Amino acid sequence: MKNLAAIVLAAGKGTRMKSRIPKVLHPIAGHAMLHYPIGVLKGLKAGKVVVVTGHGAEAVEKALSGFKGLTFVHQAEQKGTGHAVMCAARELKAHTGDVIILSGDVPLITPQTVKALLKVHRGKRGAPISFISAVLGDPSGYGRVVRDPDGKVTGIVEDKDCTAPQRKINEVNAGVYMVNASFLLKNINRISPKNAQKEYYLPDLVRMAVEQGGHVPALTHLDASEVMGINNRVELARANSIMRERVLRELMLSGVTIVDPGATYIDVGARIGVDTLIYPNVHINGGTTIGENCVIEEGARIEDSAIAVNTKVKSYSIIESTSVGKDVTIGPFARLRPGNVIGDRARIGNFVEVKKSIVGTGSKANHLSYLGDSEIGDNVNIGAGTITCNYDGVKKHRTVIEDNAFIGSDTQLVAPVRVGKNAYVGSGTTVTKDVPSWSLVITRANERVVEGWAKRKIKK
Repeated sequence: MKNLAAIVLAAGKGTRMKSRIPKVLHPIAGHAMLHYPIGVLKGLKAGKVVVVTGHGAEAVEKALSGFKGLTFVHQAEQKGTGHAVMCAARELKAHTGDVIILSGDVPLITPQTVKALLKVHRGKRGAPISFISAVLGDPSGYGRVVRDPDGKVTGIVEDKDCTAPQRKINEVNAGVYMVNASFLLKNINRISPKNAQKEYYLPDLVRMAVEQGGHVPALTHLDASEVMGINNRVELARANSIMRERVLRELMLSGVTIVDPGATYIDVGARIGVDTLIYPNVHINGGTTIGENCVIEEGARIEDSAIAVNTKVKSYSIIESTSVGKDVTIGPFARLRPGNVIGDRARIGNFVEVKKSIVGTGSKANHLSYLGDSEIGDNVNIGAGTITCNYDGVKKHRTVIEDNAFIGSDTQLVAPVRVGKNAYVGSGTTVTKDVPSWSLVITRANERVVEGWAKRKIKK
């Protein structure tokens, strides 16, 4: 947006969260809550974005490493929102446009709301400062918006400084401001800590603007939840629910069937194709992509993975950081740990665990197997109870099974080892040496039958 800079306040500890984690790093729909206001600003192409850090500054900066072009300033002592903006103001001395001030704990704000505030701020008369307000049934804890008999804003009074009549006001300050840069730089250092909290209150700028003859418009938001800050775990859960509802609504409108939106958990950023069917209690996390016409059955958890078209993930399967081809069946109760590539038309069945492995086109492991650090070719059959013994106590080793090989049930493949094309491993075999193509390998103790043994044992 033209001539727009931003300050994001992210220094607070968040005492009411009762957490060692900085408040703005608590997750909402897969991302730290601070990501959302930063994402809105970046999406609107705001110019300079200054982030004020304090408590857990190093962790906060690290969490924002994916955003380019941010400027960080440190608020060593948290002396209020006004003090935080004082710390940031020096970075905006060359800015001549407007500055939006957001809190890092307001994750539900949308680009549309920021655009609306800017429109109000830059209206016919212009304004030194504008802000967003909301009307609450219970306004306790929030700064009240004070107006004169004509309805014009005259100031904002913090909850602890309110008089008895002011406490009855239901219009509250949402803590989102649009300020003319010259007004901000001229007045920010004039804020005084003469109040009940002995802090520098940013809303004092509203009173100053009025005293200087300025018009201060307030954009009263009809959806208070979008602009309210998060201060405790109850509000965090509520924000998660609202964000999840937004995600699911967008997916359903785009052609995804979600059987029970109230029991489906999909992170912001996940992409899902048309005609995919998602059953209840499914978790789709991180940057997961799922193609068209897939079925994700109840209880499945998919994280940072790519699943191609026409694939079915059966109940209670876990897929992590894995690429899955088209027309694949996974599960039920399968576990795909990170680092796998599963080829088209493969089958990974119940109670099969796969880790850092390539499974080729049309290959199948249908029952009760562990495939770790493996390279499995096309059209390979992995029998029930197969184990790749990949760890010798010091290092991990790879197992290679080439195209069209048949691995019988209850086989142990002691890596490093290779099974050649079209080879056959008999059931119950422990493979410790490479198996040539077209060969049979089998290791079994001779079967011994002792007739009448059971009868003799009973007589004893």
